[in-house]
Amino acid sequence: MKKYLLALMLACWTGQASAGFDVVALGVNGGVEEGNLTSYLIRSDDQKLYLGLDAGSVLPGIRKALEKGSFPQVTAENAAPLTPQGAVFRNLIGGYFISHGHLDHLAGLIISSPEDSKKPIYGTADTIGTLRQHYFNGRVWPNFTDSGSGLRIGTYRLNQQRPAQRFSLGLTGLDGNIYPLSHGGTPSAMILVSRNKESFAFFGDTGPDEVEKSKNLDTVWRVLGDEVKAKRLKGIIIETSYPDGVPDSKLFGHLTPDWLLKELGRWQEYAGGEGALNGITVIISHVKPSLKAGADPEKEIMAQLEKGNNLGMKFVRMAQGDKLEIK
Repeated sequence: MKKYLLALMLACWTGQASAGFDVVALGVNGGVEEGNLTSYLIRSDDQKLYLGLDAGSVLPGIRKALEKGSFPQVTAENAAPLTPQGAVFRNLIGGYFISHGHLDHLAGLIISSPEDSKKPIYGTADTIGTLRQHYFNGRVWPNFTDSGSGLRIGTYRLNQQRPAQRFSLGLTGLDGNIYPLSHGGTPSAMILVSRNKESFAFFGDTGPDEVEKSKNLDTVWRVLGDEVKAKRLKGIIIETSYPDGVPDSKLFGHLTPDWLLKELGRWQEYAGGEGALNGITVIISHVKPSLKAGADPEKEIMAQLEKGNNLGMKFVRMAQGDKLEIK
């Protein structure tokens, strides 16, 4: 009887050990304002270290997140000799996935690199090549990586990953699978991170397949459809850069609410049909701020998504510094 009770307690504890993911938003916008550019952190809630999902703005986002209490495990006392901001930056981020080589997705990583600790960077061949050749090249910025031209400082270990092949994301305890996306002629990527029997998808910039003349999103929806059927997927982060009304010729590899809802409808088909995506969390990222008086693209986009939401999904717009627990 004692053995049975012990086994039951262990099974219950094990089932609760990884009940979801913690997501912290370090930057939520696309372009224009440099202090709040696309950058998220994710970790399994049974692990200490976060994986960076793009890195447009890093240190400003950490500062805002600390102000909002999104890192309660870090205090001035236990951070010493670093500041709390420095402790999060150096000690809680275990590596980065960079979706593509545009500045609003990696500028924060580059600018903050002189103060970072050693860690890996993961990406496609195109992204890793762009980092090596065009940013960390000794001319645009000192070479803080372990390869390429000039003096190699070696802070970052560049890891080029093949599409659709599972790999370990270092000390974060997460695994990853990368899938190509099409972004107006620029290669981009989605990463599906997983731990145990749970997964979460982060999309770099992407346009709709119909406009991009691509099947990349179709491939991704098939993969995520299987994740839904297996009851593994906890949520996604995906861009919606512009409100409805922007002509397809001016999207430049981005989505609007109407296009996103059409794409999500295709995902629903692959996930099992009507109702299959009910309750899934969709975090909306990369909203492009407007400099037009009275314009509020974020408010417009979220209202348009809610109005067209016949999928039962939970659309969320995080603010910089917010923390979201996804169970």
